[in-house]
Amino acid sequence: MTTMQIVRRGQALSELRICALKVRNYSSNSDIPKPAQDDMQMSRVPTSQIERMYHFGELAASVGIGMLTNRVKQLSGQSTSDSLLTKSTIDRIVRKLSRMRGAALKIGQLISFQDENVIPVEVREMLVKLQSKANYMPPRQLEKAMITGLGPDWRDKFSFFDERPFASASIGQVHKAAVDGIDCAVKVQFPGVDKSIDSDLNSLSLLLLGSKFLPEGLFLDKTIENARKELKWETDYVREANHATKYSELLKSDRSSDLYSVPKVFSAQSCKNVLCMEFMNGHEISKLPEKYRKQETYNDIATRIMRLCLLEISRFRFMQTDPNWANFLLNTETNKLEILDFGATRSFDDKFIEPYLETLRAGVRKDREACEYYSLKLGYLTGVESKAMRDAHVDSIIILGEPFRSSSYNFSKQTVSTRVRANISLMLRERLTSPPEETYGLHRKLSGAYLLCSRLGATVPCGDLFDEIVGR
Repeated sequence: MTTMQIVRRGQALSELRICALKVRNYSSNSDIPKPAQDDMQMSRVPTSQIERMYHFGELAASVGIGMLTNRVKQLSGQSTSDSLLTKSTIDRIVRKLSRMRGAALKIGQLISFQDENVIPVEVREMLVKLQSKANYMPPRQLEKAMITGLGPDWRDKFSFFDERPFASASIGQVHKAAVDGIDCAVKVQFPGVDKSIDSDLNSLSLLLLGSKFLPEGLFLDKTIENARKELKWETDYVREANHATKYSELLKSDRSSDLYSVPKVFSAQSCKNVLCMEFMNGHEISKLPEKYRKQETYNDIATRIMRLCLLEISRFRFMQTDPNWANFLLNTETNKLEILDFGATRSFDDKFIEPYLETLRAGVRKDREACEYYSLKLGYLTGVESKAMRDAHVDSIIILGEPFRSSSYNFSKQTVSTRVRANISLMLRERLTSPPEETYGLHRKLSGAYLLCSRLGATVPCGDLFDEIVGR
């Protein structure tokens, strides 16, 4: 597709709606950091079909013109950049999507967990900027959303409600409140978000596939379909409330349950577009008090998160699939890891999880034949791939199993990412089928756990955890 075609398509696609990100169940203390709040801007969420058509059509046209302008500069020698996405174009996209909210970063979140060598630098930069931007609803729109969800007497359901949110993202915003004197976090969904999912993601698919921003081996169409499913889950706060309660019960069944905590749901103050949960007082891992910023603490946090991943896969068969660091808080008073955000929580049936566990076990014991057998059974391979592709796939499984072959694995010295990265180009080029849909959320969580352990420089008893929970 030429740049001019992109411009024309942008002008024609008046329903263009790009990307998606869910709002997180944020923790907040009474002393919420002021800079975090000051970063947010108030703006009305466009809700009508005509409004959204106008804004997204305008975005598509302006982005296309920006790309065309930069291409002309390249051809005339005025620009040495190989990219058609300039800083000004990226800033335009970020500003517009920050205002539109809706399905604004879900697909970006999924793509951002791909290897940094796979995603173009300018696209990754845009995703990072979008994740850091947040607009929130003006009071009148907030009032309407609360009345729609909880009725005209909604204020009577709270003993306190702060109208200025302390966190905001693309699906909704989060407010500090209290019920009968108990501190709560109230998540309020932006109006119209749930109704715009399909058209937003359909248009995103056209834009990304047509502009060739991303390599074909990512199977973007499948990624978008998975994003569509997850986003519909995440806009159903009744589902999220039920899953938070179920997750809490599952944790109680494990001997390590005293290490974790899940916020209680306040059902009378919740509905499909409003979710009221217990306010958690823990600290984000990246913002621990000075005296807790020591390797011993980081090792403990990483061990708990790795243990949680294995429990979710092997015993619960029910996973909170968002690995965002902000979803795991350390309460230094109770010494519990507080777990947030159950919007994309999902279950796994035995038909998928049993062969998946066998694949994990085969990778840990370096059984190449079993790795390939169970990969075929799961649908990761078709059986007609080249030997080079099959070898690269099996190599990656065995490399990823490395931490679980050691009773004490030092993630600060790991080279897993580098070695897996060496196979990515070949696998993107020769992969013949997209992975099972269960894989998207599961691998996002596992990748996030590996990354967290690595960033913390943690030493984790991975082998012992694997033997206890999964077994060889």
